Order: sequence, then C-alpha cells, then structure tokens
Amino acid sequence: MSTTRTKPSRTLRQWRNAVFTIFALCGFVFATWASRVPAVRDLLHATTQEMGFLILGMSAGSIVGVIAASHIVARLGATRTILWLYGAVSVAMIVLGPIVTFVPAFLPIFLVLIVLGGASVVDVAMNLSGAANERAIGRTIMPLFHAAFSGGTVAGAGLGALLAGLGVPMGVHFSAVGVFALVTTLVLVRFLQPAEHAEEEGAEPAPSGWRSRLVVWRDPRVLLIGAIVLGMAFAEGSANDWLGLAMVDGHGFDNAGGAAVLSVFLAAMTAGRIGGVFLLDRFGRVPVLRWSAAFAVAGLLLVIFVPNDVIAIAGVVLWGLGASLGFPVGMSAAADDPRTATATVGAVATIGYTAFLVGPPLIGLIGEHTGVLHALLVVLTLIVVAGFASGAAREPGAVRRPVPAEGAQ
Repeated sequence: MSTTRTKPSRTLRQWRNAVFTIFALCGFVFATWASRVPAVRDLLHATTQEMGFLILGMSAGSIVGVIAASHIVARLGATRTILWLYGAVSVAMIVLGPIVTFVPAFLPIFLVLIVLGGASVVDVAMNLSGAANERAIGRTIMPLFHAAFSGGTVAGAGLGALLAGLGVPMGVHFSAVGVFALVTTLVLVRFLQPAEHAEEEGAEPAPSGWRSRLVVWRDPRVLLIGAIVLGMAFAEGSANDWLGLAMVDGHGFDNAGGAAVLSVFLAAMTAGRIGGVFLLDRFGRVPVLRWSAAFAVAGLLLVIFVPNDVIAIAGVVLWGLGASLGFPVGMSAAADDPRTATATVGAVATIGYTAFLVGPPLIGLIGEHTGVLHALLVVLTLIVVAGFASGAAREPGAVRRPVPAEGAQ
C-alpha cells in the first residue's frame, strides 16, 4: 500500500464516505434487532431454547447469503447488490414492526430474520467496494470501515436501550429504523463507484460464470487468507458471545462487571482498527498481522490462566487489540486482484463467517466440560494458525528484490 499522502479527488472522497456510512448503517440495523431481543422473548413467552431456534433464522440467512454472495455480486455488481439487498433488509425491518405489534408469532418473525441474515451478501459487496476505494485512494482504509461498523453497533444498541427505557414500542422502533435504512441506502448508492476491476481497463476480462468463480477455492493463497480471517473472526466472535460469561464464571465478576469487561474489549477493538491504519501503512500487512496474533495470544493466556482481575482485564485489552485487524486486512488482501476480487472476497468471507456460526456452539460444547475459560484455548489455537498464515496477506509487489551483483548497473 502506498504511503504517499495525496488528497483524493472529490469523487473518491464521496465514495469513501458513502462506504463508511454503509458499514455504520449495517452495524446500526443489526444492533437495533439485538437490543430488542429480550423484549421479543417476553412478547413470545419463549424459552431460551426457543429463542435459540428463532435466532437461527438469521444465522441460516447469513450462511446462505455469504455462500451465494460472490455469484450475486458478479451478476449485479457491488453497487446494485447493496441497493437491492440492503433495500430488502430495510423493508424486512419495516415489516417486522407491524408483525411484532399485531401478529406476534414465532414463524413470521423467523422468516423476517432469514431476510435480515441476507445482509451477509451486502457485507461482501461493501467490503469489495471498500477495497476498491482503498486501492484507488492508495492508503489503508479498510480497518476504519470496520471501525465504522463497530460504531454503528454501539449507536444502535444505545438507541435501543434508550427507547426501551422510555417505553417506545419496539414495533415503532423497528419500522422507523427500517425507513431510515431504506432512505439512507437510496441516497448512498448514488456516490458509490464501480468496484469490479474498474481500474484495470487494459487487463484481460475477469473470469465469468459460477464455475470460474469456484476456481479460487483451489488457490492456496485464498485459503491461507481465509485462515487468517477465520482465526481473527473466531477471536472476535468468541469474545462477543462468551467473554462476559467467562469473566463471571472464571474470574468471579458479577453480571454488570462481565458486561463492563466486554465493553473494554469492544473499545480495544475499535481503537485497534483506528490506530491500525497508520501501522499498516508504515510497516505493511504481514508484520502487523503477526504482531496482532502475538498480542491476541498473550491476551488470551492472561485471561485464561492468571487469576488476577487487573491482569485479566489487561489481557482483554491485548485480546481486543490483537483481534481488531485480521478481518478487515483479510478483506483487503482478498481483493488485491481486481479481476478476481468478487470471487476471492466471497470465498474469504464464507470462511470467516464459519467462525461466527460454528464458534458459539463449539465453545459452549467444550465449555460444558472444561469451563468457558479453558474452552477459549480453541480460539488461541486458531489465532496461532492465523499468525503463521499471515504471509499470504502480503501486498502486491511487496517482495524482496534480489541484491544486484557487485558492479552491476
């Protein structure tokens, strides 16, 4: 990645700002649903197991979406995918309002959650558009896009908590957010630029057809980048799902303390993504990813094995900093070749989403027998693998040049 600090054109800045807003919007809408899950449980009088099945609708939509994403984006393009698919997600949020207000039942909410899970297709499209913008501007931006997503989740959860405290019906909340998301999406797509190998006008045409897009799965570099994303997504997702409980059961925190420690982790993640852009531009992807893995491993070791609250919280900070850059840097690396970016970003995203879908039940299954803290050793193992795979993310052209022979011109 170039470190030349030239001011991007107005078009590139508008494109960049639109992608920032899309990332934040996705986080905001997701957190809107998540902030009202307890209210939905009370509305349906559902057990914990029944809520698990209900939320499975979103997971099912996510995995189907991410598997199909490269084919959808290849057909529609990144911009139209964001328009149509996030338009559908927004309409689903609008429809969810009347459902929870007038026909609160398991099946219709389950079906809406499947559509909401389809936002995983948009995840691939917005990462593709963000990577293309990053290449066009010539500096590292992708971690900031993901930091915007984190900021959107904080805003969505905070607004949800505020409206719940004020007694605003969740049906009104859902529909209002859906309308906001739809209008915002319609405005933002006007500023996006074509992401599909747009800057490679003299290059050979990109491979077409779904068989051609599946070929990337045989590329060792793609699989190694997937290993980076898998390990770091596992590090992030396991903290989101289990860190609070691990601090309660393993370190004796109360429920409020466990939640506070989770907020420390999220803050460290956000700080890592904001500060990481400067480190990536200065040192390159591979050293930063290796140090990130080392930080995450050190943090997990402190959390798992040191029975001191202050040291454990310091470990959480290291864990959050270490996990912050793997996913966004993996997306950037997957999109290095504009000709195959749609297929490779889709493949890497599919591998990464496996962590979010498989991770929670796997940690829970192991934790049932070993305790949650020791179950996190699985996460540590995958981070080590990600660290060893980091070389696959090397920037194009960032290779060691041979030393010329003495006297050579």
